[in-house]
Formats: sequence, C-alpha cells, structure tokens
Amino acid sequence: MEEYGKILVFAMPVFLLLIIIEKIYGYYKGEDTSPNMDSVSSISSGMVNSLKDVLGLSITLISYDWIVSKITIFHLEATVLAYIIGFITIDFYGYWSHRFSHQINFLWNKHAIHHSSEEFNLACALRQPISSFVNLFTFLLIPAALLGVPPKVIAVTLPIHLFLQFWYHTKHIKKIGFLENILVSPSHHRVHHAINPEYMDKNHSQIFIIWDKLFGTFQEELASVPPVFGITRPAQTWNPIRINFQHLWLIITDAWRAENWKDKFTIWFKPTGWRPENFEEKYPVHKIKDVYAFEKYGSQYSKKLMIWSIIQATVTLLFISYLYNSIALIGLPNVFVFGAFIFITVYSYTELMDGRKISIFWETLRFAFGIAIITYFGDWFSINQLFPYANYIIIGYLMLSLIVTVYFVSVNFEKEKVVLTSS
Repeated sequence: MEEYGKILVFAMPVFLLLIIIEKIYGYYKGEDTSPNMDSVSSISSGMVNSLKDVLGLSITLISYDWIVSKITIFHLEATVLAYIIGFITIDFYGYWSHRFSHQINFLWNKHAIHHSSEEFNLACALRQPISSFVNLFTFLLIPAALLGVPPKVIAVTLPIHLFLQFWYHTKHIKKIGFLENILVSPSHHRVHHAINPEYMDKNHSQIFIIWDKLFGTFQEELASVPPVFGITRPAQTWNPIRINFQHLWLIITDAWRAENWKDKFTIWFKPTGWRPENFEEKYPVHKIKDVYAFEKYGSQYSKKLMIWSIIQATVTLLFISYLYNSIALIGLPNVFVFGAFIFITVYSYTELMDGRKISIFWETLRFAFGIAIITYFGDWFSINQLFPYANYIIIGYLMLSLIVTVYFVSVNFEKEKVVLTSS
C-alpha cells in the first residue's frame, strides 16, 4: 500500500505534465484532441482507479506466490534475465486478459471504462477500472512461475508494464518506422480503440505487437478508414464511477428479465454485447449505428462549469497526493475513511459536470462527511502537523464547493440550458 502510493506520488505529476504538453501541442497545431471536460473525466477516472489499487480493494483468487511455490522447476535470482522473462510473460498475460475482456460479456464491464472516451489522447489512458474487484487471470503467469521468476520481480514489473502503456494513447504520433513491427504504436492502439467495423476487437497487445500477429488479431491502421473512438453503447456521462458499472447493470437487468433460465446463466459468458432474443426491441438501449454520424457526448457545456470542474479535479489531485504521501502518518483504518471521501468527491463533481441536479445531494453529503472527519479527529488526517491552519482552509473549500454546486444547479443550469441529462 505505502510503497505503491509513493510511486504514484512521483508518477502522477509526470502523467499530468505530459497531458498538458499534448494539450498545448494540439492547440498550437490546430488539432486539439483533448477537450477539457473529457480530460477532467479521464483524470478523475485515473484517480479513483489508483485509489482502489493503493487501498487494495481487490482480491486475487490464486496468487503468483502460491503458483511459484507449487510448480516452479527452476529458482531464478532477481537478475536482469529474470526481469526480462517476467516482462515478456506479463505482456503475454496482458494480451490474453485484454482479449478476454473484449470477448466475454461480464469481463467487458471492467474494461469498458478504458474505451468510454470518444476522444483519443493521453488522458484517456488513465481511464482504468475500479470494478475489477477480483483478479481471475493470474494463471496466465504460469510460464514465469515454471521458470522460477521471483514474486518480487513480478511485483516490480507489473506497474512498470502498466505505465509503459501510457505514451501510445495519442493522435499526434503517426507511425514509428520499423518499430511498428515490434512494439505497440499509437497507430496500432488507435485501431484498438476505434469502433469502425474494420477495427473492432483488434490489436489487443500491450507492449509487443507480436502477440496480435501470432494469434490473428492484428489490424493495420488504414489511411482510407479514419478511426472513430468510443464504445458502441456510449456511456453518455462524465462520471467514471457510473461508467464502471453501466455494462454490469445491463447484464444484471437482462438476466433478471430473461424468461429462459439458460439465458439467465449464459448471458454472463456470451460474446460481449449479447442479449436474449428480442431484447433489443423489448428493452432498447442507445447504440451507435453509424459510427460516422453521431454527436459526441457533452459537446456543449457552460464555460463556467468547465473551469470549476478543472478546479475540482486539481484540488482532488492535491488531496490524493497528500493521502499517497502520508499513508504511514494517517494509518489504518483512517486511510479508508480518506479514500471514501475521495470517491464521494469524484462522484459529486462529475455528477455536476453531467448537469444532474442530484449533485446537490452528493455535494451536501461530501460537505457533511468532511466536517464530520475534522470534528471527530480534530484534524484533517494529521495535516496540521505539516500545514498550520489547513483545517480552516479545507472547511472554507468545502463550504465554497457546496455554494458553487447550489449556484450551478439552481441558477446556471437554467440560465445557460446546459443540463445534458436528467438525474
């Protein structure tokens, strides 16, 4: 927990800086691929995902340590060779777990968030799941276990492997020459994120593109077919927590409605998007039929709301940075209380971004929760030891946030007609 938090304290500013550079470069080139509201939603998704990982809110059914203890043939030391083998095995593991997530209905729920942006930029790389509470695919690391790759090598290599997937989420890098034959490139990954029929469910590799070429899922980006991004059942929300459970909720409701008991069971394991016969007519859900003719979500919004959303995301980043840097100081179980506050914060301001009037409820709950924390502990998780008067600053911020939320819901939404969806 503490170690991963420390890593993220250094990684987050790097990712944020690169996102800002991409934004500035796109603006300069006249091709801004990072709309502000989309980027705020993506960064917010990254925050709640990292929080889930730091707090350990998931379980592994079969741990790598256990597999190594049962089947290893050799016993490697933590040498360069062990790291190379571990990295390649993790990439193999990543290809298949990624591919399964696209092909099996219930697994798509944990991956839909990553594809939910209708843009393609560095920020959308941060759209990672909070709904993956159970790790099912550790068995794919069996090749590393057989060769005796130490568990600590896998533990170090996994986050590195994940961070290396950040850079190719961009439209500004076209082709990378001969490396296109070896590595996953921005061009390859644009194909993967596209909803064009020619591109669907292709290029699942994460670092080495060889897996797609080996297993028949490779597709080159075609000059005649510009990629269109998103998911065919669009999320239509900026709220990353809503997005994380939309597909799961559809499966649950379809399973409940299904009259055939076989459908109630098999719907979970059918190909992604499968629904019982006639359900598209009986219980329709919005689906993009023409990928070249649909309106992107949230293309119109209040400039004031956009600025406030950026401020909220920035303040939340400061909160979460303090949490990650002070886990030992805050201690258990208080880190989970802090984590709950962050989840409510993200839910509240992204509901406001969607123009939902119910955001007043969530903001009021957040205000009450924040005041209760300071009242109960007498301090905001020991922050006064580092920043005198921090309590008063936080109380002032919470009051301001509640007032601004009331303003947007009661005045601004009506005045500027920017309510995008009903609560």
